[in-house]
Amino acid sequence: MKNKDLVLFLIASACVGVSQSIDSAVFNNYLNDVFHITVSQRTLLEFPREFPGFIVVFVSGLLLFLGDTRVAALANVFAAVGMASLGFLSGDFATMVVWMTVYSMGQHLFMPVSNSIGMSLAGKGNMGKVLGRINGLNTAAFLVTSLLTAAVFRFVKVNYRVAFFVGAAAFIASAVMIFMMTPQKRGIRKERFILRKEYKLFYLLSIIFGARKQVFITFGPWVLIKIFGQGVSTFAVLGFIIAGIGMFFKPYVGHLIDKKGERFVLAGEAVLLILICLGYAFAGMLRGSLHLDDIALLLTSACFVIDQLLMAAGMARSTYLKKIALSPEDVSPTLSMGISIDHGVSMVVPWLGSLVWNAFGYEYVFLAAAAVAFINLLLTRNIVIPEAEARE
Repeated sequence: MKNKDLVLFLIASACVGVSQSIDSAVFNNYLNDVFHITVSQRTLLEFPREFPGFIVVFVSGLLLFLGDTRVAALANVFAAVGMASLGFLSGDFATMVVWMTVYSMGQHLFMPVSNSIGMSLAGKGNMGKVLGRINGLNTAAFLVTSLLTAAVFRFVKVNYRVAFFVGAAAFIASAVMIFMMTPQKRGIRKERFILRKEYKLFYLLSIIFGARKQVFITFGPWVLIKIFGQGVSTFAVLGFIIAGIGMFFKPYVGHLIDKKGERFVLAGEAVLLILICLGYAFAGMLRGSLHLDDIALLLTSACFVIDQLLMAAGMARSTYLKKIALSPEDVSPTLSMGISIDHGVSMVVPWLGSLVWNAFGYEYVFLAAAAVAFINLLLTRNIVIPEAEARE
C-alpha cells in the first residue's frame, strides 16, 4: 500500500511541478505587462501574497481532522481555483489581489503537508532519498514545462489566460492523485497548534529562511525584469536550466542529508548564499561599464539559477525536525508553524527591501541579504541530531 501511495504522490508532485513552472515563468511578467506596477507596488503586493503563509498554522490546525493527504488534496484545489481566476476573473487590480490570495493559500497549505507526507512514505534512514526523489520528479516536470513555455511564448501569440488555465488543470490533476492515496490515520491529540522550546532552533532557522527567501522571490526576478529588461521567455529558459540541473541536484541533496547530515547541508547552503548575494551586488557594479553589460546579465542570471537550486536544502530543515520531534504527531503541525513564522518575516522584508532599493540601489538589498545568510551559517553550528537518529 505504501508503494502505491508513493507512486501516486510522485505523480502528484510532477503535476505540481507543471503548475510551479508556469507560475515561475509567467507571474511577474503578468503583473508587469497587465497591471504595469512599480517596484514599490510589487513589494507591497507581497503582503497579501504572503499572508496565507502566515496564517497557515491556524488553517491547517482547523483542518487537522482531515489528515495530511486530504489537506494536501484540498490545498491543490484551492490553488487551482485561484490560478484559473487570475487568468479569467481578474478584471482589475483589486480583484486580482483577491484571487492571488486564494491561490497563495492553496500553495502555502500544501507546503508543510507535502514534506510530512513524503517523510511518512520513507523508511528509517532514507528520508532524504525519498524527499529527493519526490523533488527530483517535480523538477523534471518543471523542466519540460519550462521548455514548452519558452517555446510557446517565443514563437506563438499566447495570452496569460491560457497559461493560467494549464497550471490550474495540473493542480486539479495533482489533487485527484492525492485523493486516491490511502488516508492517513492520526492519533488523537488535543493540541492543534504546537510551539515548544525543544524546537526553538527550527523556529530560528525558519525566521532566517523567511528573510532569505523573500529577498530572492521578490527582488531576484525584479532585477532581471526592471534592470535588465528580461521577459517571459528568459524566465522560462532560466526555469529550464534550473530544472535540468535540479533533476539531479535535488536527489543528490537528499543523498547528502542521509550521508552527511542536516548541519553539513544547511551550512553549505548558507556559504553559497553569501556568495550569491555578493554576486548580485557585484553584477550591479559591472552594469553600465563598457562591454560588461552582458557579463552583468550573465552573472545575475547565474545567481538566480543557483539560488533556486539551493531551495532544495529546505528538505534538511524538515528532516531535522523529524529527527528531533518529541512525537511523530508533532511533525506536520510544527512544519506549519515554521511556515507561519517564516511568512511573518516575509511580509516585512519586501517593504524594508523596497526602502533600501529606492534609497541606495538594489545592490544594497543583496548586501543586506548576505548578512542574513551569515547569521544562518552561525545558527547551523547548533544543529545536533539525537544519537539514536544519527545511527539510523
